[in-house]
Amino acid sequence: MPVTTEQTVDNRLLQELPDIERGRLLEQCECVKLTSGTVLYEPGHPIRYVYFPRTAIISQTLTLYGHPPLEMGLIGNEGMLGATLTLGVNTAPMRSVVQGAGNALRMSGLSLQLVLRDSPSLSNCLNQYLYVQLMQLAQTAACTHFHEIEPRLARWLLMTHDRAHANHFHLTHACLANRLGVRRSGVTLAAGALQQRGLIRYTRGEITILDRKGLEAASCECYSPTHAMPL
Repeated sequence: MPVTTEQTVDNRLLQELPDIERGRLLEQCECVKLTSGTVLYEPGHPIRYVYFPRTAIISQTLTLYGHPPLEMGLIGNEGMLGATLTLGVNTAPMRSVVQGAGNALRMSGLSLQLVLRDSPSLSNCLNQYLYVQLMQLAQTAACTHFHEIEPRLARWLLMTHDRAHANHFHLTHACLANRLGVRRSGVTLAAGALQQRGLIRYTRGEITILDRKGLEAASCECYSPTHAMPL
């Protein structure tokens, strides 16, 4: 599907580029639909494509032997999947799965590396984005170790809300448990507490954000709206 300049408005990382460099990148992109549950990267495997989400949400997870997967990061239209190619690293560091179905711009990893040679603004933009991702990984690690389930769940719902651009989204107990690295019973109690306080409505995997400000107050210190921004 041909890509138009208007489509990059949906991806805030691409908005940072000068028109000429953005146009050069768009020539190598195609618009694709990503289906929920689709595995885009496996750890240690070569990066064939990079993705600039427009409406899709991508979850990055890490799995240790004998344990369920733990989510380490979310990528929405604030960023991209595959930014490590900027460092010359052509293998995926984590498993990346489509969490929220939607559209994305896709280009081959080789094409990105070629565009980077003549695009200093893109290189600088992706280096800054990698720094933000590094800080988010460190924050997630600390949050998982030190904070209780309920404020962590509030943080994770806020991060999803930032990228879903809607007050309603589908997330099962099993999905939430895997994302937080806890048992389903823990998610049940935490979600029930948030619902009892009138912050969310949660029924059969359907979550509705009722009180955004209240959810921010219930979240741990690890959440900040700026975490959704690439730069």
